[in-house]
Amino acid sequence: MKNVYLASLLLLAFCTFILPGAPQVQEPVVQPAVNFGTEIQNAIILAPHYGVFDSLSYRLDGNNVTLLGQVLLPITKEEISRRVANLAGVGKVSNEIKILPLSRSDDALRLQVYRRVFGTADLYRYALGPTPSIHIIVNGGHVTLEGVVSNEGDSRFAFLAARKVNDVFSVTNNLTVQK
Repeated sequence: MKNVYLASLLLLAFCTFILPGAPQVQEPVVQPAVNFGTEIQNAIILAPHYGVFDSLSYRLDGNNVTLLGQVLLPITKEEISRRVANLAGVGKVSNEIKILPLSRSDDALRLQVYRRVFGTADLYRYALGPTPSIHIIVNGGHVTLEGVVSNEGDSRFAFLAARKVNDVFSVTNNLTVQK
């Protein structure tokens, strides 16, 4: 009887201390908002039709996304909306992207402003890569510079280069300096 009792006690100690317990159910990991925003930004930047003559941004309200900005091609508006809607965790997508009107004179100005801005010795590096960090929006002869530059001097150079283009009515400099 003593042996049975001792064996039972050893078996109980073995089961309690040595065998692992039942697997714990883990709570689902909620993705931080920073990664969520990064995923949305990557979906926009990596879209095949997004380019130097488009400027897009977004606003988050919980898991709902509002797309903002201006694009040259209608396919870009549809593509960005679809790409963002397909991201995991995205709720409702409101697409407030405006399509720039067709205009031969605006097309000519886009090309001239592009050459002027990125032809500047100090600014050509912003045109490198699949998506330039300076975006040129032309609407009705009015130019808006959007994006990010590394210093205030580059922002001023881009603004002055765009102002030198003939037939431009106005230039708005919305370039932000990277910190």
